[in-house]
Amino acid sequence: MARKWILAAIWLSFVGYTLWLAPLDRSYTWSLARKLLTLQWNDLNAYIPAIFSLMGIWPMIYACMMFADGRSQNFRVWPYFIGANFTGVLCLLPYLIVRQPNAQFYGSKDKWLAMLDRRSTGIVLLLSTIGIFAYALIAGDWSDYVAQFQTRHFVHLISIDFLLMCLTFPITTLWQNDMARRGFHHPKLAWEIATIPLFGPLYYLCIRPPLRENSASQPTQATQRPISSANR
Repeated sequence: MARKWILAAIWLSFVGYTLWLAPLDRSYTWSLARKLLTLQWNDLNAYIPAIFSLMGIWPMIYACMMFADGRSQNFRVWPYFIGANFTGVLCLLPYLIVRQPNAQFYGSKDKWLAMLDRRSTGIVLLLSTIGIFAYALIAGDWSDYVAQFQTRHFVHLISIDFLLMCLTFPITTLWQNDMARRGFHHPKLAWEIATIPLFGPLYYLCIRPPLRENSASQPTQATQRPISSANR
């Protein structure tokens, strides 16, 4: 429960901060957003499209765990995943707050879940992330990025959004439940995975064993096996 309160506090704080900065009221926001979405990056500091691209990597990392987790929830995962691709933690955190911990997987994997469950998906995400970082380091101007972070609200907010994506991962029980669901019990490695920003979760997606399918239907909430206190 304490984790949920922390996540709720982060969400409320970021919502309030976003409303206070009101980036959509700034004329440069729409121009910058259009260039990012249409891949017109030639005249942009490479750090900005890099962060924008990483904000597409993070929802996929969470999706690789959320959709299996969603089998035990009373609501659909899709709206939160789609929203997270556009608003980051503003749409992701509500899912992490209201979900109930569960370390079981029921039924079979559809094509989408099978794709998310593959180690090759984790490898593609890891290699893409390395490429994005290399692009930013080689082509980017750090001092100019810092100046834009301080003066342009849109750049400021997507940067903080990225940091909050990293921060919330070890706080939620989503990754712990995913490890339990797969019988992947390595406590020391688990915390290294959780606390190394971005690359820890990506490494986990590359090494985790696949989910085991079964034909059993999901039990009712009253008959589900309780989660151990370590996963709450």
